[in-house]
Amino acid sequence: MTRSVASVITGRRAKYAIILFWLVVVAAAGPLAGKLTDVEKNDAKSWLPGSAESTEVLDIQSSFTSPDTIPAVVVYERTSGLTQADRAKAAADAQKWAQLPDLDGKVQGPFPSEDGQAIQTIVPLDLGPNGWERAADFADDLERDATTGANGMSVHVAGPLGNAADSAEAFEGIDSTLLFATIAVVVVILLFTYRSPVLWLLPVVSAGIALVAAQAVIYLLAKYADLTVNAQSAGILTVLVFGAGTDYALLLVARYREELRRHQDRHEAMAVALHRAGPAIIASAATVAAGMLCLTIAETNSTKGLGPVAAIGIVVGLAAMLTLLPALLVTVGRWIFWPARPRFGSADHTATGVWARVGTAIARRPRITWITTTVVLGALAIGIVQLDATGLTTKESFRGTPDSVVGEEVLTRHFAGGAGSPVVVVSNADHAAQVRDTFASTEGIVPDSVQQPQIRGDFAYLEGTLTSAPDSQAAFDTVDRVRDRVHRIAGADAKVGGNTAVNLDVQRAARHDRNLIIPIILAVVFIILTVLLRALLAPLLLIATVVLSFGAALGTSALVFRHLFGFGGTDSSFPLFVFVFLVALGIDYNIFLMTRVREETTRYGTRRGALIGLAATGGVITSAGIVLAGTFAVLGTLPLVAFAEIGFAVAFGVLLDTIVVRSVLVTALNLDIGRFMWWPSALSRKPDVSLAEAAEEPHRVAAEA
Repeated sequence: MTRSVASVITGRRAKYAIILFWLVVVAAAGPLAGKLTDVEKNDAKSWLPGSAESTEVLDIQSSFTSPDTIPAVVVYERTSGLTQADRAKAAADAQKWAQLPDLDGKVQGPFPSEDGQAIQTIVPLDLGPNGWERAADFADDLERDATTGANGMSVHVAGPLGNAADSAEAFEGIDSTLLFATIAVVVVILLFTYRSPVLWLLPVVSAGIALVAAQAVIYLLAKYADLTVNAQSAGILTVLVFGAGTDYALLLVARYREELRRHQDRHEAMAVALHRAGPAIIASAATVAAGMLCLTIAETNSTKGLGPVAAIGIVVGLAAMLTLLPALLVTVGRWIFWPARPRFGSADHTATGVWARVGTAIARRPRITWITTTVVLGALAIGIVQLDATGLTTKESFRGTPDSVVGEEVLTRHFAGGAGSPVVVVSNADHAAQVRDTFASTEGIVPDSVQQPQIRGDFAYLEGTLTSAPDSQAAFDTVDRVRDRVHRIAGADAKVGGNTAVNLDVQRAARHDRNLIIPIILAVVFIILTVLLRALLAPLLLIATVVLSFGAALGTSALVFRHLFGFGGTDSSFPLFVFVFLVALGIDYNIFLMTRVREETTRYGTRRGALIGLAATGGVITSAGIVLAGTFAVLGTLPLVAFAEIGFAVAFGVLLDTIVVRSVLVTALNLDIGRFMWWPSALSRKPDVSLAEAAEEPHRVAAEA
C-alpha cells in the first residue's frame, strides 16, 4: 500500500467518511444477509458433479417422480416377536399415511421381516423445493403416529427422510451457533493478547460488519447468479471471516503500536503502519482468495461453490480491516490500548522478548535445527497411511446415534440392506425389457424388487433394492456392476442413479478434484510469493515447509481420528479442504514473517534481518495463529463428524505452522542459507554477517530497528 493511499485512509476528515460508509453498508447489507439461508441448496444435486451419471438420472427421474420426493422408511421392531396387534397397528398407520396430501405415489407395505421381529413401511413424501428444511417436521409426525398405541414396540424413521431430518437438525442454528462461539473464542484470545478490556472490541466489530457485508454479497450471487451455497460453506464463511479478519487486525494493530512509539501524531503512526504492514496483509489475503478461487474448477458443485463464498469473505474482510479498523483506531486514540498505552518514545519490548531469545538459540545451530524439525514433521506425516478418506457412512457421519441411524441398524438386522434407498436405472424405452432382466439378475440386487419398467415418452424407469446397506462398500460395488452390465445392453442410453450412486459419484469427484486442484493451488501460491519476495529460492522453500506442515497435520489427524476419537474415516473432501485452508492460510504467517525479514534485510543483511523479523513479528503471528486455530476449532462444537474433523485438522495444522514451522524451521533456514534465500534478486548478492556475528548481537540490532 502506497504512503499516499495510507495517508488518505487515516486522514483527519476521511476517517469519519470511512466509518459512515461502513455504517451505510451494514445497514443495507443486514436484511440481505439475513436471507442467506433462504438460498442455501442442501439437496443431493447441489453436492453432485454436473456431469455425473447420477446427476443425469436425477434430471430424467423428474419425469417419473417429483425431484423433491424423499422416501421415509418407518420401521417397527419387537425383538420378542411381533403380535397380531403389532401387525394391525402397522397396517392402520399405512392406511392413514396413504391419505397424506404430500404423498407422492403409493405407500409400500407394511412388510414383515422373515424372522417375525420387525415391520417396515415406505412412505414417499414430496416435501417441495425446501424439503431438506421440512424433513425434521415430517419425520416427527410419522414417528408420533407410529409410536401412538405401539404398546412397547420400538419405532424409528429411517431411509432418506430420516437421514435428511437428522442432518437438518444437526445443521439447525449452525449460523448462530458458529457465530456466537467464534465471537466468544476471538474475544477471549484478544483479551489475553492485548491485555486491554476494550481494544478487542474494534477488531470484533470490524469482523462482524465484514461478515454481514460478505453474506449480503453471497446472497445476491446465489439468488441472481446461480452461485451454489449450502450449510457447509455458509458455516465455514463465518469461521473464515472472523479467523482471517482477526489475523489481519492483529498484524495491523501490532505495527500501529510500534509506530505510536515512534510518532507523536497517531494519524501519522497509522499511515506508516498501513504503508509497512499493508502489502503483507494484502498479499496474504490475495493468496488465500486465489487459493479458494481455484476450487471453482472442481467437479463437485458444493466444492465449486465454496471457492467464491470463501474468497468473497476474505476480500470483504480485508477491505474492512484496512479501512474501517484503521479509521476506528485513529478516531478513539491511544487510550484504547489502556492500561498499556504505547507512549511516544517508549521502548519496544519485543526486541528483547521471548521470540528474540528463540532466535538467538536457533542462530547457534540453525542447520541442526531445521534438519531435526524436518525429520520430526516427516515422522508425523507418516500417519497419513492411516487416513481413510473414502467417505463416511450415515452412521459415521454423526457424533452420537440419531434416530435414523438406529433405524438403519434395525433394517440391516431384519431386511435387505437397501430398503428405502433403491438403485434407479433409466434407459431408452426400446431397451427396457433387456435392461430390466439384466438389472434384476445383477449380484447385489434383490431380484423380486425389480418390477416392470415405467415408460414415459422415450424413457423407461426401474428401481431395485440392494441386498447390502446403501452406504456400504458392497453397495458401491453393486452400483458399479449394474452400470457395467446395463451399459453393455443399452450403452450411454442407460444410466444408473439413486442415493448410493450419488454418494459413489461424490467420492470419485472429490478424488478427481483433489488431484487436479492441489497442484494448481501450489502454482498460484508460488507465483504470488515470487512476485512479493522478488526471489525464486525463498518461495520454493516456503511452499515446501507449508506442504510438510500439511502432511504432518494430516498424518497426526488420521491417528487422532482413528485411535483417540474413534471416527470411522473422513469425508471424501476432507484432504482437499484441509489442504486449501492450511496452505492458503498457513502461508500467511510465512508472508508476515518474510516480508518483515526482507524489509530488515535491506538494512542489516539476511541473518540479522531474520532475527529482527522473528523478534518483531513472533508475538503477533503466534497470537494470530491461536485466533485462527481457535475459530476453526469451533467447528468441533457441531454434531457432525465432517465438521469436527476439518476443525481439528486445520486448528492443529495452524498451530503447528505458527509455532514450529514459521518460528523454528523458516528462521533456521534463513540463518543457514543466508543471503542466498533471495536468489536471484540483488539481495542475494548483498554482503551478510556470519552466523557467529548474527548470534552475538541480535538484541542490539533489534533494538536499533
